[in-house]
Amino acid sequence: MKYTQGKYQVIENKALAKDIFSIVILCPEVAEVAVPGQFVHILPEGQTLRRPISICGIDRKNGTLRIVFIVKGVGTKKISQIREGSLIDMLAPLGHGFTINENFKKVVLIGGGIGNPPMLPLAEIYGERATVISGFRSAEAVILQNDFRKTGAETVLCTDDGSTGIKGFVTEPLKEILEKENADAVYACGPMPMLKNIAAIAGDKNVYCEVSLEERMGCGIGACLVCACKTKKDGEEHFAHVCKNGPVFNAKEVIW
Repeated sequence: MKYTQGKYQVIENKALAKDIFSIVILCPEVAEVAVPGQFVHILPEGQTLRRPISICGIDRKNGTLRIVFIVKGVGTKKISQIREGSLIDMLAPLGHGFTINENFKKVVLIGGGIGNPPMLPLAEIYGERATVISGFRSAEAVILQNDFRKTGAETVLCTDDGSTGIKGFVTEPLKEILEKENADAVYACGPMPMLKNIAAIAGDKNVYCEVSLEERMGCGIGACLVCACKTKKDGEEHFAHVCKNGPVFNAKEVIW
């Protein structure tokens, strides 16, 4: 796993919704090797522990990465307050990303809440071959829909309360899509219960499925045991590190 540690310039910082921010970072050597599904590990000013944040955009031409995250505590609050032009301490790119197959003719990308940002780089790759299903609690939490539409992908919006889009869970549109047409793959990121249900639906239809797991992390490089998760491979159960072996796993390998 190739990664670098350095201080990189923040060239854009803007709010997308309540407590959700988008930051663009100038880091040519990182952007050159980053792949969809990987994450960055950021050290907030005055803190001792880094915060893992998924990569939302990879611009190799301009040498930038984009991250989109929600403020959950002191660390992410400090990251959200960083000024444009300032330097950010970052370890990146980290983790095992999504499998990209240019021969796939139809893919379904599913994001739940803050699990939507990692889907955007995939949508940019697959374009019109992708259907993006985005799920949020309510209209005020909705992000990135224009970004997804710009990729040429079909977009389906769901909210728990029905304040915009379809009322209900992302699994319902997924079932409808897989009933109507063949899909080569399903990619998903979001809360564990959502991922478990998506994996079951894809499994029933025998559709290849990859999921990006969310776990608390310490080091981000596989040295500590904070982000261990139970998986199975070749009939044997074992613990994997979400930060190093993941965050993306074949859904069939995860013990739910």
